[in-house]
Amino acid sequence: METKKLGILFGIEKSLGNEGHLFRGPGNVLLLHDRFLKENSDKIYLPAASIENSAVFMALFLAFIFNLFRYPCCFRVGECLICREDQMSMLLQLKNTLKFNVAASSNLVSWNPSTDCCSWRGVTWDATGHVVALDLSSQSISGGFSSASSIFSLQHLQSLNLANNTFYSSQIPSGFHKLVNLTHLNLSNSGFSGQIPIEISLLTRLVTIDFSTLYYIPGAPTLKLENPNLTTLVQNLNELRELHLNGVNISAEGKDWCQALSSSVSKLQVLSLSNSFLSGPIDCSLKKLQSLSRIHLDNNNFSAPVPHLFANFSNLIHLQLSSCGLYGTFPEKIFQLRTLKILDLSNNKLLEGSLPEFPLNGSLETLVLSDTEFSGKYPTP
Repeated sequence: METKKLGILFGIEKSLGNEGHLFRGPGNVLLLHDRFLKENSDKIYLPAASIENSAVFMALFLAFIFNLFRYPCCFRVGECLICREDQMSMLLQLKNTLKFNVAASSNLVSWNPSTDCCSWRGVTWDATGHVVALDLSSQSISGGFSSASSIFSLQHLQSLNLANNTFYSSQIPSGFHKLVNLTHLNLSNSGFSGQIPIEISLLTRLVTIDFSTLYYIPGAPTLKLENPNLTTLVQNLNELRELHLNGVNISAEGKDWCQALSSSVSKLQVLSLSNSFLSGPIDCSLKKLQSLSRIHLDNNNFSAPVPHLFANFSNLIHLQLSSCGLYGTFPEKIFQLRTLKILDLSNNKLLEGSLPEFPLNGSLETLVLSDTEFSGKYPTP
């Protein structure tokens, strides 16, 4: 079919069946998409056969210009321009299946088919009208959702944030493998419990994972990594930069968890495994992760000396090793790291050392040594 490029056309309604050619644009006006438009195009076409004369063309052109000035905010680069009808339908279906407190959920209550789709809070659309990011953090969502949820039909989704909700005692659904474009996944402090599903390991584009639990309550249900274990979870995640599993029951020995990470996530920059039931000693294989800038391993039971390998992380900014059962003499070279800003070794009663002369051009801002056996003077500001 021959087509003519008309730009974006407003106020045009044409039945195209269920083929995903209808869109919503700024102001909730209908947009028409050509049957043969390529997926990566940001143009809207109208079949040439539908243009009967130049007067119709002029009317459509004027309608476009009118709406361009009427909705200038929606024509900036990177902002909402169009919304696919099928994507809107999936979001509305998701809203209808979730339990949430209407008074506390500012994002979900804004999803209304009679309002401008560009004003739907927590939703980011790309230039072709697909949902690429969804932020439903702190929306007072309770209960859970299954692998049949419409959220797993949002195939273009790159970022999903469900943090700080109350999915108490419900398991993480196994449907995440359908979100093949996902790069950022945040389920922290959401009350999920039980085994982390193996399907997460299939999301090979993941850059950030956060399954952390801020408050650990003994005896309360927690997330765990048994089958799959940590090795299986990260074995395909070669692009991972941040791994946050605070409060997740990993229950692994030093050699196992260190080698699992060093063999699979070489680009890792943030490692946060506080209170994860890890044991020591910390294996030397960890030194392969030379991009690490933040290491949080507090509240684990290493029962071992602090390894010298931490002095080899030239990008290290924050090292958190409090309450780890560490003992022996602390390696002085770690104090000499010029990038280090925060060092917390507190509550390691058998850990000792002498505070050295700190480098004049160093970055150290916070040093916590309470309940240790260090001697010497703290560096002056």
